Amino acid sequence: MTRIRRALLSVSDKTGLLDFARGLAEFSIELLSTGGTARVLRDAGLTVTDVAEVTGFPEMLDGRVKTLHPRIHGGLLAVRGNPEHERQLRAHGIAPIDLVVVNLYPFEATLARPDVTLAEAVEQIDIGGPALLRSAAKNFAAVAVVVDPADYPGVLATLRQHAGALPSAARVDWAAKAFTHTACYDARIAAFFGRLTARGERLQPELSVATLAAPLAFPHRLDLRLEKLQDLRYGENPHQRAAFYRDLDQGAGLASARQLHGKELSYNNLLDLHAAWELSREFGAPVAVVAKHGNPCGVATADTLLDAYTRAHAADPLSAFGGIIAVNRPLDGATARAIAAAAVEAVIAPAHAEDAVAALREKKNLRVIEFPKDGPDAARTGGCFDVRRVSGGLLLQDRDGATLDPSALRTVTRRPPSEAERRALLFAWNVAKHVKSNAIVLTTEHATVGIGAGQMSRVDAVKLAIAKGGSATRGTVLASDAFFPFRDGVDAAAAAHVTAIIQPGGSVRDAEVIAAADEHGMAMLFTGIRHFRH
Repeated sequence: MTRIRRALLSVSDKTGLLDFARGLAEFSIELLSTGGTARVLRDAGLTVTDVAEVTGFPEMLDGRVKTLHPRIHGGLLAVRGNPEHERQLRAHGIAPIDLVVVNLYPFEATLARPDVTLAEAVEQIDIGGPALLRSAAKNFAAVAVVVDPADYPGVLATLRQHAGALPSAARVDWAAKAFTHTACYDARIAAFFGRLTARGERLQPELSVATLAAPLAFPHRLDLRLEKLQDLRYGENPHQRAAFYRDLDQGAGLASARQLHGKELSYNNLLDLHAAWELSREFGAPVAVVAKHGNPCGVATADTLLDAYTRAHAADPLSAFGGIIAVNRPLDGATARAIAAAAVEAVIAPAHAEDAVAALREKKNLRVIEFPKDGPDAARTGGCFDVRRVSGGLLLQDRDGATLDPSALRTVTRRPPSEAERRALLFAWNVAKHVKSNAIVLTTEHATVGIGAGQMSRVDAVKLAIAKGGSATRGTVLASDAFFPFRDGVDAAAAAHVTAIIQPGGSVRDAEVIAAADEHGMAMLFTGIRHFRH
């Protein structure tokens, strides 16, 4: 291993910089630097050589050109031990550079500013930094590259362990991290330009980026920016490996939630937490959702969370066993004690009272999750796609963010729904949106009674929902995620004393289905919106 003799430091994020640079100086490593980084080091009493002294050119074009020079990149890219490369270095007076410490202009943080202009955002696109990282990482056999301030202590420890050298295995790890970093950085910039392109008009530099929020376009080439949060014990089944990744372009979400207590989350826990939490956010009133295998099995609203949870659990207590609970209000102690008394896997809430956490901690394995309250949620604002893998590729679609305008509902039967039925139908419709197709949901005004999920025929989904509801189906309403292809589903609902139906409409047999509802004295509303969930 060759000792590190010369290092180039040029960082936007100066976290830990001085301690790291002092550590390098202990090994008599020459420090090269640029602009603000050089000033910080020099002000701290460290000896620094400006890159401009090496290149013979001043920083120019408002700092756009600093390190893009053969005296820098030649020192990085030359293959050590190659006679011809070493001859050329001597001929041009170029000294090798053994360590590059670079992090990039804060493009993403700049975009997050509410008042940033297009010109300001573009100026934060780093050019020299990625070039330095890629040159150093390409020549990892001789050059070490460090992009993350969190790695500084490890680099210094490795130098001390190896008498001022950095072993090959460490250089490979850091090179991989550098290439990942530049790939993610460029993907974020590409996504930004994709939105600008979608505007389809001339863009003025002084325009605020906030005004350029065009809908996300489907790119010709898709690069996903993901960061691993943790390995999971296994996937859907014990023989499958699994890990949890954060989508760096989505903002707040389940990947930003905090676990306050309980066993490590599993793959299936995370899927159910997502399903339950997404449904809980459909309601303004206090709501409790019990979810299992990606579907709700009990949903209820009430004036208090405790009453909402009691109703939701009672809707299908058998299916609630081992389920996931989501609430859309800070979890209070009384509700937490009721949840702790049931056999559930996890509970998620936007906040937890102290006595609630204390009650839940009485159950050793119960996972307690707090959803982040702050930050944009791209899944809700249209800033991301649904992504599904199929053999050999991915399917992308917009998130199902369609909301129902109650004033746009169309009564298609002779009898309109009563006001109480109308409220119940809207409640049922919100739930049906989150049930896997074919989906049928029977509810009262405040709680689900029976849910038929994932059936291959719609009439079977109706029969399943009725079977789940039992005698409680009398006087309920029904929501269907898609149209009824035949009248048999309506006939089955009427036999269970369902009084009103909400559905998208659009079948070639709509007239037959409406006639069936009229025969039974039922009310029926058409939404014009379908909510398939495959």
